[in-house]
Amino acid sequence: MRILLLGANGQVGRLLRRSLAPLGEVVAATREGRLDDGTPALAADLADPAGLAGALEAAAADLVVNAAAYTAVDRAESEPERADRINHRAVAEIGAWAARRGARVVHYSTDYVFDGRADRPYREDDPVGPLGVYGRSKLAGEEALRASGAAHLILRTAWVYAAEGHNFLRTMLRLAGERDELRIVADQTGSPTPAGLIAAVSAELIAQWQAAAPERRASLQGTYHLTAAGRCSWYAFAEAIFDRAEGAGLIARRPRLVAIGSADYPTPARRPAWSVLDCERLKTRFGLHLPAWEQGLREVVDALAAARSA
Repeated sequence: MRILLLGANGQVGRLLRRSLAPLGEVVAATREGRLDDGTPALAADLADPAGLAGALEAAAADLVVNAAAYTAVDRAESEPERADRINHRAVAEIGAWAARRGARVVHYSTDYVFDGRADRPYREDDPVGPLGVYGRSKLAGEEALRASGAAHLILRTAWVYAAEGHNFLRTMLRLAGERDELRIVADQTGSPTPAGLIAAVSAELIAQWQAAAPERRASLQGTYHLTAAGRCSWYAFAEAIFDRAEGAGLIARRPRLVAIGSADYPTPARRPAWSVLDCERLKTRFGLHLPAWEQGLREVVDALAAARSA
């Protein structure tokens, strides 16, 4: 199987490069045309229609894994055209190409397609209602891929973090060395999900999808929720980060945490107050176990500590 991995330098993309390798030949593609270590890669900028079309033709893949996205949630409010181009129209073009070539697509989406007003974990078929530009662009991308006729898996996830990249965990560790007190939002709830979990589960889904008989392969297609198990607030996540980081020797001192409401931390884009996703469909259809978010945090922090001491 020949796999085109778009967004190979992103948080999830970096880890997908490793998890997808046993499944076939991985053609890594990035916006700049090189990997983060300087290794040449295929150039594929989703903001450039001609460049994307050229990359799809050059890769001639059996499977396109789209880990590229416009993820600057607040900036999207002032850049709606760019967000829509990358998160919606580019996905439509990927789907159309795959449908013509008989290729399959794995695409990542987000909890931001929901309005965050639920009182139970969101299921895949619950009504959507994005609150801002980013969520609307991601929802439009989902809809375009479904409408394209391409065989696909859409994986919605939330609160993604990793040992590298721009994310909440890395921000907390940095601020621990800069400030004595941190004000953290306590009225938004979600499931912190390591990029490594997303990459590992994605590889397992693809392997099962590839190996399935034609009738089962068709039944596996669709939209799934993929997050770590359990839930917490950003405040509780920050507490857990500092508990683990302190024990692992990653921080010299622990800042004092102050719980605040979303109204006390205004941002250009509204965030869903409830971002908990029901992953039962994924677990049932593919027979997977999704570990608790606390386990994922331990693994990421311990990996950071091991890398620092190496």
